[in-house]
Amino acid sequence: MAFYSNGLPRETSIVVIELETSEFYIVASLSTRKDTQVIYVDPTTGVLSHLGRVGHDMFISEQEAIHYITNGSRLLCKRTTYAKAIIGYQPLGSYGLLFVATKLTPKISCFPGGGCVYTVSESHCIKIQLQNSQLQGKGEIKNIMELSENDIDGKYYFCETRDITRPFPSRKVLQNPDAEFVWNEWLSKPFRDLGLSQHCVVLLQGFAVCQSFGGSGQQHWMVALLARRSRLHPGTRYLARGINSCFSTGNEVECEQIVWIFQRADQNVPFSTYIWRRGTIPIWWGADLKLTAAEAEIYVSSQDPYRGSVEYYERLSRRYGIKNMDVTIPNQKNSSIIPILCMNLLRKGEGKSESILVEHFEESINYVRTRGKLPDTRIHLINYDWHTTVKMKGEQQTIEEIWKKLKGPTISIGFCEGNYFPTRQALQKGKGAIIPNDNIEGGFCLRSLQNGVIRYNCADSLDRTNAASFFGALQVFAEQCSRLGINLEKNDFGFSQTNSYMESSTFGGYTGPLPTGWEEKTDAVTGKLFYINHNTRTTTWEHPSSDKPWKRFDMSFDQFKNSTILFPITKLSDLFLLAGDIHATLYTGSKAMHSQILNIFSNDAGKFKQLSVAQNVKITVQRRFQNHLIDSSRQKQLEMFLGVRLFRHIPSVSLHSLQVVSRSSACFLKPITSMFPSANGEPSLLSFGRKDAVWVCTPVADVLELFIYLAEPCHICQLLLRVAHGVEDSTFPGRVDVRAGNNLDGLKLILESDCIPKCSNGTNLVIPLSGPVSPEDLAITGTGARFLADGNLSSLLYDFEELEGELNFLTRVVALTFYPSVPGNTPITIGEIEVLGVSLPWRSIFTNRETGSKFIEQVQKVSRRAKFSVPGEDANHSNNPFLSGDSDLDYSESMHKGSVSGSVEQNKVNPVFDLLSGEFLFEQPAVQSEMPNEAQNWTPPSGVALDFIDEYVNKDSSDELSKGTVGVEHYLNCARGLTDKGHKLSFAEAIKLEVERFYVNLSAAERDKALLSVGVDPATLDPNRLLSKSYTAELYKFANRLALLGQTAFEDKIIASIGLESVKNDAIDFWNVNGLLETCSGGMCAVRAERKTTSQLPSASLGEKSLLLTCCHCERKACKVCCAGRGAILLSNYISKEIRNTSSLSEQSGSRHGRQSEGSLISGDGVICKSCCEDVILDAIYVDYIRVLSSLRRRARSDIAAKNALDEVIGLKQGSAYDFQKGIQIGTKQLSNLLNQEESLAEFPYASLLHSVETDVGSEPALSLLSPIGSGDWLSYWKSPPRCSKVEFSIILGSLSDVYGVMMLVSSCGYSVEDCPIVEIFAGNNINREESSFMGKWDLNSLVASNSELRKPEATDSKPDIPRNLRFPFKNSVRCRIIWIMLTLPLTSSKSINSIESGCNLLSFDDDVSFPQSNDYNSFNAPVGNNQCIHAKRFIVHGKSVKKEPDSPSQESNNMNIRSWLDRPPRFNRLRVVAEAERLKNNDLILEQLLPLATPPLAGFRFDALNVIKPCVRCSPSSEDVDILQSCLTRLKDRHISPAVLYIQVFVIQESRKSVTLGEYRLPEVRPGTALYFDFPRQIQARMIVFKLFGDLSAFSDDPNNDQGDSNSRDSVLASGLSLSNRIKLYYYADPNELGRAI
Repeated sequence: MAFYSNGLPRETSIVVIELETSEFYIVASLSTRKDTQVIYVDPTTGVLSHLGRVGHDMFISEQEAIHYITNGSRLLCKRTTYAKAIIGYQPLGSYGLLFVATKLTPKISCFPGGGCVYTVSESHCIKIQLQNSQLQGKGEIKNIMELSENDIDGKYYFCETRDITRPFPSRKVLQNPDAEFVWNEWLSKPFRDLGLSQHCVVLLQGFAVCQSFGGSGQQHWMVALLARRSRLHPGTRYLARGINSCFSTGNEVECEQIVWIFQRADQNVPFSTYIWRRGTIPIWWGADLKLTAAEAEIYVSSQDPYRGSVEYYERLSRRYGIKNMDVTIPNQKNSSIIPILCMNLLRKGEGKSESILVEHFEESINYVRTRGKLPDTRIHLINYDWHTTVKMKGEQQTIEEIWKKLKGPTISIGFCEGNYFPTRQALQKGKGAIIPNDNIEGGFCLRSLQNGVIRYNCADSLDRTNAASFFGALQVFAEQCSRLGINLEKNDFGFSQTNSYMESSTFGGYTGPLPTGWEEKTDAVTGKLFYINHNTRTTTWEHPSSDKPWKRFDMSFDQFKNSTILFPITKLSDLFLLAGDIHATLYTGSKAMHSQILNIFSNDAGKFKQLSVAQNVKITVQRRFQNHLIDSSRQKQLEMFLGVRLFRHIPSVSLHSLQVVSRSSACFLKPITSMFPSANGEPSLLSFGRKDAVWVCTPVADVLELFIYLAEPCHICQLLLRVAHGVEDSTFPGRVDVRAGNNLDGLKLILESDCIPKCSNGTNLVIPLSGPVSPEDLAITGTGARFLADGNLSSLLYDFEELEGELNFLTRVVALTFYPSVPGNTPITIGEIEVLGVSLPWRSIFTNRETGSKFIEQVQKVSRRAKFSVPGEDANHSNNPFLSGDSDLDYSESMHKGSVSGSVEQNKVNPVFDLLSGEFLFEQPAVQSEMPNEAQNWTPPSGVALDFIDEYVNKDSSDELSKGTVGVEHYLNCARGLTDKGHKLSFAEAIKLEVERFYVNLSAAERDKALLSVGVDPATLDPNRLLSKSYTAELYKFANRLALLGQTAFEDKIIASIGLESVKNDAIDFWNVNGLLETCSGGMCAVRAERKTTSQLPSASLGEKSLLLTCCHCERKACKVCCAGRGAILLSNYISKEIRNTSSLSEQSGSRHGRQSEGSLISGDGVICKSCCEDVILDAIYVDYIRVLSSLRRRARSDIAAKNALDEVIGLKQGSAYDFQKGIQIGTKQLSNLLNQEESLAEFPYASLLHSVETDVGSEPALSLLSPIGSGDWLSYWKSPPRCSKVEFSIILGSLSDVYGVMMLVSSCGYSVEDCPIVEIFAGNNINREESSFMGKWDLNSLVASNSELRKPEATDSKPDIPRNLRFPFKNSVRCRIIWIMLTLPLTSSKSINSIESGCNLLSFDDDVSFPQSNDYNSFNAPVGNNQCIHAKRFIVHGKSVKKEPDSPSQESNNMNIRSWLDRPPRFNRLRVVAEAERLKNNDLILEQLLPLATPPLAGFRFDALNVIKPCVRCSPSSEDVDILQSCLTRLKDRHISPAVLYIQVFVIQESRKSVTLGEYRLPEVRPGTALYFDFPRQIQARMIVFKLFGDLSAFSDDPNNDQGDSNSRDSVLASGLSLSNRIKLYYYADPNELGRAI
């Protein structure tokens, strides 16, 4: 729906404002909305923010919004960009890229039903430099810059109000486009996450144009041509050919030709539309481009070249089959057969390079038919050698022959006809299928539908394809015009006859203009059309027109040309010429060739033919240049633009950025003393608006404590400190402690005494934070896990000793304790402080948005599973992440204790899942064995479902301790079986033992505790330590490569599902790791790779009925246990191609993004047995599998933490997400009635409680008192423990506000004489209540006595417009941030202090008013006697928030004083100590420096930050990654749950050759090359000093385009950037006047 401004239709206006503070705002005024929205771009992380608050980010007009942002002064604007549409946005580490369309060209402005199609004529990419310190290399930055230069102009189009991703007219709304043709789906995701999906247009790649005819008294009609390019196989000519793993072909385009009669706005609009496709041949083929001018060599894959062809035709059948359209057309037979015609234009003569494709094309069609999976689809192939026919027979005869070949299929397929009706009333009178659409006012009535499609192809779907499709569409165009009454016939004088449109027409038959005196009607019985000749008073079933349908198919070229008005034909050919150039430019970088034939109807056809020869030569040279030099860069741009293969191009960028939760409404809870007090001083430290702010602490304090109240509850992940000091950098703090919690009472230590290096002003230091780790876990697992043992990489493959910190999504208070770097009473300077974390979608949950509904539904599933899981088994005391409550197998029974020796019995059958698809594969029996006097060994089936998948569950036992004991005993039994009797543990056995540990849900600390209790050293079971150093390095590389291959295959699988109901499941999963007890089934298995176990554990066969698969290498039959996972064949293909050195990772990954070769056509399909699989490949699968298990455990802990957070706020007692959302809708209306246009100031998540509140068992949580009305169970309420006579609630508001009063909603039980509290309220801005203002005291006894409604229990179905409430108005409004509410149960009757208002009436009462005797008082379950307690349902603080705080008038003078103080000269200078010699050891991780004898006392060292990145992909995806763009419920990634941290350890070698540890320094995350200065605890004199780099080394990698010179000279599996070479320089302090080499 369009809106108007000043009487004219409102046009979309986008204004991007950059302030002088480098903050960006997007001001959007859409044509489909009345208001204007402001979207804030976080300057640190780039996350978009929009709260939807009127006056804050929603305004009446664009001018008002800009005035608010700039404070009325345009001088604050650094840069302003005006645009017409938003194309997309993504934060990519150091930069945020915002694509906008600055100039649009309307191409189709009068669609039937409204809507305008715009082509993006000019676009602009706004590069927003973000202030975070994410480790990002030059190669990544280069790729981001290439993405910003992606060519959009003239190649993309969109419609603001209509869905044009489907054939016209679409039955879907704009917000639900067809993903196959949406090229900015990834770029638009940040706006969809905000609930602002319409703010980012739906962008299509291709061509859209319209041509009008008529006018000046003639019939006005129009023709439009649209071409939608599929995004399922993007790429350039030689990098995207044939079919890919997404079941799509290169250069695949859907074309649409629409013809309609232009009418007035109140008239019906007749139209017709025709669809065809074009693309390369749907088989696996490619071409090797030669460096010479020779023709490229075409090849076809030798392994399963027709893989995916069935799915390709299935997608076409689903899209174009009339039976799949859910539309019934009267009098049109709904054929069950869907015809698909493939018009193949390749050369097929002997010796022609394309003949091999023709042969395989025919075979592929036969292959699809023999598979029998498309019984309703009829695929017909016509081979027509276009070039040979033109050369031998000429252009005219070529056209005639193709018309003959197309006649039958075209008539059979037909095209769509119908009318648009401007109103719904007129629509109901239409004759045909009614197609309404919410995006338009009227609707469509269809009389006929197209059934099937014609598909054209040549080698590249370019020049020949464009010409042939034109002549095919030309015949349809003539028929479309004829049926619409548009006469293209020439009369005897060579002019057209008068056009006359007849509104009625046959359903799918021919319609021409009726002669004079004729009338068309419909038979009431049969529904058929008949015609009345009023001249002769006769009727007939036949149309009276002398013309016959499709008559031009039977004409020769000359007959067609001489009998047809050529002006529309030549205009149509011009459209095809433009379309051909666009498609050719997108695919090859040059215009189309051999296009002169399209001008054959023109009088200047000969002239065009002469010019075409020279032009074709020029284009040929241009294409070869493009293919050789530019295509790879264009390919990369397309992939990044679509958001695919980002793990290869920008590996360190996460799909979900962290949020800055210490900005906006965040504040300090305690005042901070300053040497230069300022009214704006403290808030400036949390506001990016003053990024140069420097706060100077008074020198009296020994430490500096800051208590930060976060803007919203979250799990904190990082602390960002902006270095701020003067010339003397010693004023910046030297160490910091970090504590965090839900409130001030629950602060827990997260980081203790972390060293803060000295560095230059303005440097951003990022300190990664993990959750609090229990001291017991820390003591058991120890901190030595991060050290290197004897030079070996102890945790290279995976983190065997991972410490699990607590995850808490309700963290609201962060306490920072800064220690001075110089002892004594010295001032401390600090700059901006930012806390980054991950929040749950609280706003979406409480505003009835779709994301909130989905989140509630998923969390409820977690809640249901948690009831049946083993609790208390991880650091969070959470539930088993690998168990589900839907299985019928009893967990305790599967591990029962027994005394049967060595017996193996066949047990229950359990489903096996594909971890990538999450689908059931087949049934496999679980195996049990019993050992004397020990818990029975239990082995999950291979390919077991991991997180949230049905598995072994105890539904009956309620003894949580015994459950946990069973898991520990099971693990210990497995460990004993592998280590008893001197058996040497193999790497595979150690990995499988770890798998068992994950299955029984033991953390690393719990495992170590169990092992130590039986005298086993956990280090002896560490798989990282069981391999040689060289083999470990090789295995590490292959495991990392397998993770990328798995990510690629999974990404393709997600994309391949577009347009299909489901993608086929594989016989085995990606890993197929069998359990400790599983062995070969024998029998028919010819491989028998795992015939028996080598350990002391009893083995078990899977039985004779196991699935048998054929190895694609040796072609032997193998049982499932003897087969390697699908990842094995992917990795095997990669190794073979690496040896041949003819391909890259992308070439064998399935999606063909990169230069193709024969090896690129080998995918992960098929099965390879373990006998044919190299050991390193099997071990790599083990490593990847254990990494996946570790990742899923982290994700499960995160999801359970989210569920616990939601329970702490609202609980999830209702049965479904729908009930919850319905309650929210009712509560929103009730709140509106209560507030009477005031604001609710204390509503969660904006407000919270500063202190914990004692709560009774079974009560609603204390935070529910602040949650939105309706968010919890309607009859639930909060209550204190029995005999608790006084409760204090300290509520911190969402922002500084003018508070008018407080309301309290009455509990559903009502009030009695014993539980009516005395209410006292205080207000202030300090956490100390003693410094606050007393607002009043109210006694509830009198009101409850006089109002019987407050004493009654609330009915179950009672949801009044205004809920029962008690009002506590303030005499005068107060501006404050904190409200204290004290509820006290009186011991004796007391006198009321103030009056109290019930509902809307102000009542006063005295203490002599007694309760009336009423029998209904005890008729409900109210707390009485010793069970009396304080209770309430909701607190509502009402008033008005302060939009912006006034600036301090003394700010300028304070800044001058601060600057004068900071400019003081330093007391000492750092001078470099030059080492006599240096030696690197252990893969450059250890640096030894030999110092001169006369070296001054060393004060510290300078460390230049490493040039490495932290890639996001560490393992293959699991089945839980359903959507690659939204793979985690909480969006909390592994890298933030267990952050990778590096350390520098410094040793001093004394004269006795003994090493003394001087210090250990945690390295913060900074930009590569940043100079960090670390002072030693004391100045030392030394001859040799040693530096050692350790920590999570395997989590870091090199930049994608690493060009470091030593990358090849260093023989290490680790990233070459993890080298201490030229990174460390020693220094000493000296007088500023002393000469020396400064550092």
